[in-house]
Amino acid sequence: MSTNEKERGPDDIQVEPATPVEKKKREYKDFGHEEEKATHAKVDMATIELTAEDLYDKDKVDLETIVIEDVFKLLQCNEEGLTSAEASRRLELFGPNKLESEEQNPILQFLSFMWNPLSWVMEAAALVAIALSNGQGMPPDWPDFVGIVLLLFINSGIGFYEERNAGNAVKALMDSLAPKARVRRDEKWQEIESSILVPGDMVAFKIGDIVPADCRLTEAINVSIDQAALTGESLPVAKKNGDQCFSGSTCKQGEAEGVVIATGANTFFGRAASLVGQDDDSTGHLQKILAQIGSFCLVTIGIFVLAEIFCLYAGFRYRYRRGLDNILVLLIGGIPIAMPTVLSVTLAVGAQQLAKYKAIVTRITAIEELAGVTILCSDKTGTLTTNKLTIDRNTIKTYGPFSADDVILLAAFASRTENQDAIDTATISALGDPSKARAGITLLDFKPFNPVDKRTEITYREEATGKLKRVTKGMTGIIIELCTRNKTEDLENRLEADVEEYASRGLRALAVAFEEVDGDDFEAEGNGFELIGLLSIFDPPRDDTKQTIDDAQALGVKVKMVTGDQLAIAKETGRRLGMGDHMYPAKVLKDGPAPGSKHVNLDHMIMDADGFAGVFPEHKYEIVKRLQGLGHLCAMTGDGANDAPALSRANVGIAVEGATDAARGAADIVLTEPGLSTIVHAIRQSRIIFQRMRNYSIYACAVTIRIVVCFAILAFAYRIDFPPFMILVIALLNDGTIMTLSVDRVLPSMSPDSWDLAEIFAYAIAYGIYLTASTVALVCIIKETDFFQRQFGVELETPFPIASGDRKLHMVIYLQVAIISQALIFVTRSHGFFFMERPSLALFFAFCLAQLISSIIAAYGDWGFSNVQGISGGWIGIVWVWNIVWFIPLDWIKFAMKATVIKYLRKRHEEKLHREVSENGVPLTRTQSRAASIHESLYSNRVSFIKRAARKVGFGRAAVHIKPEELQRFSSIQAQRVGQTLARNPSRT
Repeated sequence: MSTNEKERGPDDIQVEPATPVEKKKREYKDFGHEEEKATHAKVDMATIELTAEDLYDKDKVDLETIVIEDVFKLLQCNEEGLTSAEASRRLELFGPNKLESEEQNPILQFLSFMWNPLSWVMEAAALVAIALSNGQGMPPDWPDFVGIVLLLFINSGIGFYEERNAGNAVKALMDSLAPKARVRRDEKWQEIESSILVPGDMVAFKIGDIVPADCRLTEAINVSIDQAALTGESLPVAKKNGDQCFSGSTCKQGEAEGVVIATGANTFFGRAASLVGQDDDSTGHLQKILAQIGSFCLVTIGIFVLAEIFCLYAGFRYRYRRGLDNILVLLIGGIPIAMPTVLSVTLAVGAQQLAKYKAIVTRITAIEELAGVTILCSDKTGTLTTNKLTIDRNTIKTYGPFSADDVILLAAFASRTENQDAIDTATISALGDPSKARAGITLLDFKPFNPVDKRTEITYREEATGKLKRVTKGMTGIIIELCTRNKTEDLENRLEADVEEYASRGLRALAVAFEEVDGDDFEAEGNGFELIGLLSIFDPPRDDTKQTIDDAQALGVKVKMVTGDQLAIAKETGRRLGMGDHMYPAKVLKDGPAPGSKHVNLDHMIMDADGFAGVFPEHKYEIVKRLQGLGHLCAMTGDGANDAPALSRANVGIAVEGATDAARGAADIVLTEPGLSTIVHAIRQSRIIFQRMRNYSIYACAVTIRIVVCFAILAFAYRIDFPPFMILVIALLNDGTIMTLSVDRVLPSMSPDSWDLAEIFAYAIAYGIYLTASTVALVCIIKETDFFQRQFGVELETPFPIASGDRKLHMVIYLQVAIISQALIFVTRSHGFFFMERPSLALFFAFCLAQLISSIIAAYGDWGFSNVQGISGGWIGIVWVWNIVWFIPLDWIKFAMKATVIKYLRKRHEEKLHREVSENGVPLTRTQSRAASIHESLYSNRVSFIKRAARKVGFGRAAVHIKPEELQRFSSIQAQRVGQTLARNPSRT
């Protein structure tokens, strides 16, 4: 195919200068790419043995420019394709053509739920029960040991089941996205899974197909490739024989064949995905919070365990075994052992709910972080916009007697109706009805676009009049030079002004000219072209993008555009979307604010900006990193390999519909429907999930305070040795009920959520002390008076004064603690009075069932080993009434806390932010990036210890880590490595 036959590509026509055109020179520059001449590899092609130095030496081999014959020699293949046997051999050498995800061993996944400090304490309690309790002639405490292990396994089992289900759903959805490829094998064309392509394969693709692997074209017919996912540019790029196409790009026009030079992790996208691999010691935001909540509980327990050791052993001279049981009560009852499981289940259920909105959650803790996102950085091309060129009818300029509709119709005449490129598609689409592009005319001659003439031309006969007419459209400078009729200085000045206006708004110009031809010879000269109009071409926003941005801002999320496109285009898109046009070029990220500007520093400029243009991957990464450094939880949307590093760095990376494998691999959430509206649904849903987790956290911390303080006081004041097994029963029933919080009815907040742990701990302390008082007061009345015996005729195991070891007293304490502790959840889950916010039916019925079981145990639980005895119905009624009376004021405690302590904490926080703004220009709060300390990473369900252990025993594989500088070279490296590997492993056929 000759150069002149090449069909037009957008880079050859559509882009007008981003800077004003000089009027004197009357130049209209083309933004097309300069072509490089093909070279030869500077190595001995007979040996194809490349040293390590050669591998990175682009002076010797640059596969972007070497002749295609050398590529075939390096890859040891030809245009007939590979045999099936050779393809199978190469598949073993190079691996599948897909981004490998690390499969997690189910056994280790299950055990990981027992690998965090909260579980460690329970595991230590189990060892105490089975080992340390074996003394003074008494056997090991088997009931407590079995109960603790059972509790651990139940919690891990529930968490494992829910997370596995969510993971399987994600895998199924991701597998459904697997593309196909047309390949030449055994000298015939066939369709196969693109995952089994190998270097050296001959592939073919046409308009609408996804390029299945990195390849060099051997045949290209009017080919235009959309590489927006790679470069961020709105428009496709024309390709010819010998050009390189990247995996994941889309063929927008024409047909092509090529030889595969790289697959899988060696492709451009694969290298980008490798770059964004996370380090093993990184941990999510939720794990940090879990670490701090866990530390609060552990410190509380530790203080009272030490107090019991000194008081019971040193003060009361307890024997070894008796004191140990009291310590076990604090360890078992104080640890919120279900916390990792409850949060995991809540997130897993949330992931399944998000799937209904076509959002695949690939990192489950990202749901929690999405609830707190304050800034959403969005790529433009294909995300905010349609990535589909459109004629802007509102900005059409006319210069002759023709109207705007006439100009569009004539431009459509001068467009191809089949095998269209992006410009022709946009022009004909502007008609509304594509059939009008040939209605009423008879086509006599059509000259397609070529990179020399840079225009199209049609000669046709108008059926109504029988006259011959000719229309041309193309580059402004080319068209105006053709025009000889009615061309004046004023017209040229006006045209220049219009082109400048388009350029300032980021619109690309397309000029249209018209002439009539006398006689019946369609090849005859016409009466001279006359400029009749100027069309503006742009990539329009998606229909739902503006509403989505408005909704996001209403939810307190600031949206910033981060695009690789030109600044003028970014500003125009921002204006159309209502985002604002306060945008900067990427160079300010290096240079900082200009002297004398309103910005104090670069951080202040980034916060103030509506977006950035002309950015590269490292710029996107830097923007996200700086926003995180300012204390913001940052989400990033994107669809291509150029977005992958920032998607990985962001707290929540969101790959939009149609994203490449590299982007999906780096993202935490993958959208399977176009547009951003799904993100707003996801934000609302994530805030519902966050509220559920916050409610549980307050409850869990309050129960820790309540158990530890309560039973320590009872041991100190009355030397009551409460049986540890009954604490296990309380914990088990609590867990069963609390699991239903994952589907509880809550309302999402209208502003980003954040974990204010000071508030959580303040509420927990207030509730915990109040509930402690309810138990201590009941025991005090029973121990100090015979009020209940006299008024209600009930009895305990011992007569008044009641002995501290009374087994029925233990059962009364058990029932009182079990009922009111669990009822606390109805207070923590509501913002107003508990009865004003209806809980889910699952939570309500689970609570009722748990209390029924608790009451039955209280009535019939005559278990000798647990040191309890069943109580009468009278005592059960007394406890129920007592708890109801004490439960009612809990709402008032909540309101009192809001009016005093919580108000003070929030005021202090606001004063701190105001002070930071006045000093630095921006609030400098705690860093919210994924990196965490080793201490915090211990709380992650996917801890580095588990991963290292998995690899040592062969359960997992190490992730690939690629140095950033290698990204600049992988075009050459890929095929060189292929050739080197083939040289070491010659064909056996």
